[in-house]
Amino acid sequence: MTAWLEQYALDDPIEQLRRWLKTAEQRGITLSEGMALATVDAAGRPSCRVVLLKALDEAGLVFYTNYESRKAAELDANNHACATFWWADLERQVRVEGVTERTDSATSDAYHAVRPRGSQISAWASPQSQPIADRPALEQLADRFAARFEGSDVPRPPYWGGYRLKPSRIEFWQGQARRLHDRLRYDRGPDGQWSITRLAP
Repeated sequence: MTAWLEQYALDDPIEQLRRWLKTAEQRGITLSEGMALATVDAAGRPSCRVVLLKALDEAGLVFYTNYESRKAAELDANNHACATFWWADLERQVRVEGVTERTDSATSDAYHAVRPRGSQISAWASPQSQPIADRPALEQLADRFAARFEGSDVPRPPYWGGYRLKPSRIEFWQGQARRLHDRLRYDRGPDGQWSITRLAP
């Protein structure tokens, strides 16, 4: 594989990430927008799970969840987080570090409105991260909310919405032969400008 040199890297890491995401999608990688989101609780204990990137712009990376879930509780206690993309077929990885904030209601409402109806119902029905009796109990909750909203639009639950990960550091990793991988790290300075540093693999 051709070495990924600094002169090939874009000045803007958000645009660089957008291009890598597009390549992964074009290559047919299933759920190429999936990213492992790492958080820590108030005691500093880490946890990690995969969420789906739903928006990407200069302000950051947006994903959605139940605000009463474990991840939300951890983000509300400590808003630092890291997200990692991994595309094995491309031998590429991207790590995004930064702080998170909840998206505004209008942003969450707009995304909820375009979700499949089943997903909208699920947002109401699932007490995410909480113990439940069994599978039938969850299905009964879904049926109850489906009946409640039958014949009408499904509004966004007040306990469901988005988070934006605002990056301060983004690292791109490109696999290479002999394990001489390319690692380019972008760091955002106090002036908002990005600088690039090459890291040893």
